[in-house]
Amino acid sequence: MDEVRARMATISDPRHASYIKHQLSDILLIIMCGVLSGLDALGDLALYANEKREFFKAAFGIAAIPSKATFGRILSMLDGKAVGEAILDILRTRYTNGNIIAVDGKAICSTGKSGNPHSALQILSAYLTESGVVLAQETIHEKSNEIPAFQQMLTYLDVHGKTVTADAMHCQRRTSEEIVARKGNYVFGLKENQPSLLADVRMYFEDTDASNSFDTFQTIEKNAGRIEKRICRKAQDTAWLAAHKWPGLGSVFAVERIVDARGMLSKETGYYISSSDASARELLGAVREHWKIESMHWLLDVTFSEDESCFLSENAHTTMNALRKFALTAHKNALAAMGKKRSLKANMLAALIRPDNLLDLFAFL
Repeated sequence: MDEVRARMATISDPRHASYIKHQLSDILLIIMCGVLSGLDALGDLALYANEKREFFKAAFGIAAIPSKATFGRILSMLDGKAVGEAILDILRTRYTNGNIIAVDGKAICSTGKSGNPHSALQILSAYLTESGVVLAQETIHEKSNEIPAFQQMLTYLDVHGKTVTADAMHCQRRTSEEIVARKGNYVFGLKENQPSLLADVRMYFEDTDASNSFDTFQTIEKNAGRIEKRICRKAQDTAWLAAHKWPGLGSVFAVERIVDARGMLSKETGYYISSSDASARELLGAVREHWKIESMHWLLDVTFSEDESCFLSENAHTTMNALRKFALTAHKNALAAMGKKRSLKANMLAALIRPDNLLDLFAFL
């Protein structure tokens, strides 16, 4: 708990000293507790704070509870990126396991202008898949996209010894070059934004004469009448792609996905490039790990209804997004450590009902 408050104390308070009634760290701690309890609407957080005033006084020494207006004003005034960094850094120092960093963006749909969904605020996240910790995040505005945001992120994100996965949008020469220069590896989807490279790779894997030169690995999963087979074929040699002069290219591979859903068969093949010359098994594992960041984004909507979030400022949205990610990671790791088979949402409800359950979470922060 002391570490949490110490991190929050490093956040710059934009208020004039003579007008401060509530300490910034106290306000943020109350909001954090609310989000850990599954709440993130402004009215719900204000009601929660008032209903739990005796708890906050006894557990944290917070004597006065801010008003709804104060909560809203603080969330709008604070630098959302700085708050997000301070909050997420609490987890980064504790959970460091894993070698795969998945990068993906998510839009907050409620922030888009009517008739223009591309105007919605997007947040690009770099996610350490094994630990479930967000290592970095960048906001993306209407007149930009994920590509420059990712390249900016790479100026400070430590990828040394890690494998960075991203979808085909990020299959860019400059991005690949930057990751390799920083002693990391990349695994990128390959699609029409690199047409000549895609055409050559697709032609190679469709050539039956080359089939004997593949390193192959496959998995089969069965669940509720659905059978899913994945076949990864990795080319043993990439010399035939030398003309493309792709930075750090170490391997190319294809993943065929065959799904039998109660007799309905579907097939699709995805193509990938990597700076790593790992086995087909390891490369398929990296592709599968990327799914975890998509799952995290899905949970933000299912658990918190983030797409319906009604805050008015970008700072508030950025801060709350970081707190939601913080809550997901805290609950995930607490449930794993305690060996409890309970959904994240149920664990948040338990924290809301019983203050002791909430305090237990801080033992894992």
